[in-house]
Amino acid sequence: MAPIDFKDQLLSGLGGPFPASGPLNPIVIKTEQKAGYTLKWIKYEGDPGELIPAILMIPDGVDSLNPAPGVCIWHQHNGQWDIGKTEPAGLSGNPMHHTGVSLVENGYVVLCPDALGFEERTQGYKLSAGSLERFLYLKYVVRGQTMAWKNILDMRRAVDYLTSLEEVDSNSIGSYGHSMGSTHAYMVAPWEPRIKATVCNCCLPTYKAIEENEILHCFPNFVTGIYPEADTPDIVALIAPRPVHMNFGELDSGSPIKHVRNAMANIRMAYESMHAEDNFTYYIESGAGHILSEEMWTRGLNFFDRHLKL
Repeated sequence: MAPIDFKDQLLSGLGGPFPASGPLNPIVIKTEQKAGYTLKWIKYEGDPGELIPAILMIPDGVDSLNPAPGVCIWHQHNGQWDIGKTEPAGLSGNPMHHTGVSLVENGYVVLCPDALGFEERTQGYKLSAGSLERFLYLKYVVRGQTMAWKNILDMRRAVDYLTSLEEVDSNSIGSYGHSMGSTHAYMVAPWEPRIKATVCNCCLPTYKAIEENEILHCFPNFVTGIYPEADTPDIVALIAPRPVHMNFGELDSGSPIKHVRNAMANIRMAYESMHAEDNFTYYIESGAGHILSEEMWTRGLNFFDRHLKL
């Protein structure tokens, strides 16, 4: 159970207060017409002077007179540092994770940014792949911050951008991620009230499970100074009463199921305490591993439809 002042403790462990947002200074690099939607390669500012590459997907027929709900997709890790935004946008990687295409085909405006250290955001560094990721993590640690802090800062800028668009209903913003992207989704939501619905797929490693099983997870999972008084389910609980849905594979070794079941009970208690138990749902797929199954995606998409298409 998290301490009463857990949110303040979490902010301190992440790296302290987030700076005020500056201008986005967005740039459209190129535009492509796809079947039923437009795809735009864009960049906008994260930290001052730092451009974040992303792909924007807009359904045909959506404009300022007919805006649509928007969803930010945070891509997975998978040890593929050369793949980021283009996988959910349907341009690379595993078709299982072409979730941006599914969302835009279902009427959502979709934003797929690169996380720091992936795809275009590896350019300009001497190091690459896992060595670059380690370097970037340590760069922030010595400044008293974490990779999670930097990721949250960047994700809030993505929400800034998405809500600035005339094609988007800024009151209906969702957030989705698989694996590392799932971690990103539950890490950013406590600090971003504009996110009205969050869907996390196959990643909620508790620090207790990580220690018991000696799991080597990627750096965005780690926040300093909160364990053992609190754990990652307490971060998810901070999203309450806003809607959250979580999917898991029963055999996913990255999120051991015994700890997942305990986490789900703890998160549900937080929602029940706010009389918002209908806003928290989860699904554990028997016999499944670290995947996005058809049933998992159907549940996630239906969750967005229920909470964002008002």
